Amino acid sequence: MARHDDGVITVGRSRIGTFFANTTGIVFGLVMIFPVYWVLNTAFKPDSEVRSFTPTFFPNDFTLDNFKSALGEELFIPSMINGLIITAMAVAAALVVGFLAALAIARFSFYGRKAIILVILAVQLVPFLALLIPLFLMLQGANLTNSLVGVALVYLVLLLPYTVWTLRGFISGIPRELDEAAMIDGCTRAQVFWRIILPLTGPGLVATSVYGFIQAWNEFIIINTLNNPQKQNLMAWLLYNQTERGTAWGPLMAGAIITSIPVVVFFLIIQRNIATGLTAGAVKG
Repeated sequence: MARHDDGVITVGRSRIGTFFANTTGIVFGLVMIFPVYWVLNTAFKPDSEVRSFTPTFFPNDFTLDNFKSALGEELFIPSMINGLIITAMAVAAALVVGFLAALAIARFSFYGRKAIILVILAVQLVPFLALLIPLFLMLQGANLTNSLVGVALVYLVLLLPYTVWTLRGFISGIPRELDEAAMIDGCTRAQVFWRIILPLTGPGLVATSVYGFIQAWNEFIIINTLNNPQKQNLMAWLLYNQTERGTAWGPLMAGAIITSIPVVVFFLIIQRNIATGLTAGAVKG
């Protein structure tokens, strides 16, 4: 707060406060960026330079051998394909099931509706690891352990609460008057769904799919518990990319970069709709 010569009092951030805030932001930014930089730096170094006691901040001998080594591993490509299949199945199923559930909760009144909303919220509060053993026993009873379908079903269950809760906010924000106007003009309920509700919920579906894709792609505890190495994803492959003589840091960092490529590509494809989706659903209860 500052008082000027004309007696006007203005409220704002002082120069010291601005400097402190900017410095804090820069420090936090550097702390967040440095691990990514070090992964890139290590991936392009030869093994002798990686294991050197004197760290170098840029590769002296730039090499792509680490990427060739990672891609040449027996289970790397199968693990990538497994991860893509599982993620695609889980996200697609979560969007379809979650969207229909959110539509029912947001648009229709039925007995137990509020209880269902609270249960959906409460499920997200349960510790993830507490569900691991019950999930394993259930899938084992259904002969779905060591299968991509079983893991995709587990991911679907884990993604559904967030999907339903988020899409419910988007659908609730669409005025019911639009539905009524369309039906007065001759649309059926199905046409209202396809021509009104679904297009207007598009940004929400995009934002939800991004969250689901990242969660399913980066998960490794469940798939590492349920499946053998031949049916695991790249995250589990990174976990096992060690030799009897230690960790091969170069190929491991190269594998980590390759692993992040699908997420980056997916983000770039739909990044135009992400901001709209996130802000549109941010104020809906």
